[in-house]
Amino acid sequence: MWPRTRSSLSRSRRPTRASSRCSFSTPRAAGTRAPRTSSSREPFAVTRATARPAWRWIALVVLSAACAGAGADLPDYTGLPKWASRAIPEARGDVRVLPDGRRVALRYRGWTTRDFDRSRTYAYDDVRPEPSVQRVMMPDGVTGDPTKGRALFLDRTKGPCTGCHLVPGDDVWPAGSVGPDQSTIGDRRLPDQYLYQIVWDARVVFPNSSMPPWGTTAIVSSEEVVHLVAYLQTLKGPVPPEKDPDRSPLTRRKPVGFGDNLDPTNNPAMLLAESAEDLWTARGPAGKACADCHDGGIDRAMRGVATRYPKFVTAFRRVMSIEDFLTVHAPATTGRAVPAQSDDNLNLTMLVKRASNGMPVNVEMSSAEARAALARGKATFEKRVGDRNHACTDCHAPDRGAGKFLGGRLLGDVTAGLTRNFPVWRTDRGEVWDMRKRFQWCMTPLGTNMLAADSIEYAELELYLTTFDNGKALSVPGIRH
Repeated sequence: MWPRTRSSLSRSRRPTRASSRCSFSTPRAAGTRAPRTSSSREPFAVTRATARPAWRWIALVVLSAACAGAGADLPDYTGLPKWASRAIPEARGDVRVLPDGRRVALRYRGWTTRDFDRSRTYAYDDVRPEPSVQRVMMPDGVTGDPTKGRALFLDRTKGPCTGCHLVPGDDVWPAGSVGPDQSTIGDRRLPDQYLYQIVWDARVVFPNSSMPPWGTTAIVSSEEVVHLVAYLQTLKGPVPPEKDPDRSPLTRRKPVGFGDNLDPTNNPAMLLAESAEDLWTARGPAGKACADCHDGGIDRAMRGVATRYPKFVTAFRRVMSIEDFLTVHAPATTGRAVPAQSDDNLNLTMLVKRASNGMPVNVEMSSAEARAALARGKATFEKRVGDRNHACTDCHAPDRGAGKFLGGRLLGDVTAGLTRNFPVWRTDRGEVWDMRKRFQWCMTPLGTNMLAADSIEYAELELYLTTFDNGKALSVPGIRH
């Protein structure tokens, strides 16, 4: 069953601050809407403003100042080379069509094989727009069931809504804080129609909302939204005291780290990095070893190299990380294949980066190639993708999700720097992940297909993120949960 839609609107830009995140607040932003035009069921398109408070984005101001003129730094996607992935098969973002016509995604062992082809990706040639904003009316003849609504609110196959919103219940564990606390929303006496619209597509009222347009993207049906509204209206005070402080993001302790990341007795990745010394000195099929050209020992030969990556590599006309460069440089010089996401690639990368530990990150930002790549990387960071219509900025910008809990996971702040410890040992996975695998991991909850680990898109996104680490000391390998 689908809701009735009302007239469509159009805007040239969105308000930038009054409604920056998802909210079940009173509809104060309604006054900013443009005059209505008649339509029966036509969704309306809205562009997303990117202005943010300058005091929260000092790093971005510095980045912009390093680039020559706003016009020169608009994303330019022309002239980029076609890149054939040199990653291991499960890291290439491939999708296979089975004999029965079903499409399955080839990903890492244990990851979902679901194909998210219906939703746009971070690929530069994927020019599909984000879902148009839909104004809807609550359907007649459907009675909301709060019990069903609560089950939907906690349903991990659809959300769960508790990943961002705190509600009462010992079975709600752990709850997040990216969105507003909804524990007493029923006391606010908000109209059912208003709540229905917010759940269906909050962008009608809050144009910059981080909340997925659940109904617009067909993650929930009209009837399910009615049940959700009925549940929300039952949430009234007083709220019972917490039995477990870790259940609530308001009382949960924030993680403080996992000890000394450079202690081999604490970080298994240190031993893996050391094991790559044998690979460094071993001759490949071409009769050459890394050490033959880079003499003086790894620490001396590679000192300072990692501080400059990712960078634009003229020979390949693209931005490359150390991992990317190894995929082409190692076979060209030693004859040995070192594909992205292979153990050899990750271990060699850690070995090379370790030689620069303690030195400040210093990626180049001023050349024309770097400025163009940074503009594209920033656009990727802000691009909304997937079934949930989310962008990296929704979780990692300081005026959005950064520093808050998504479920039980504390979200990192891009302006604090997120790259200088990668590759890292993942304590929950028992393996090493580089930044690219972390990107790929984020794609599944977004509901979008991942790109190849060595794609140009991910390389330029990593470059953009690394600029926030400029001046900060490299410390590799890291250790994270």
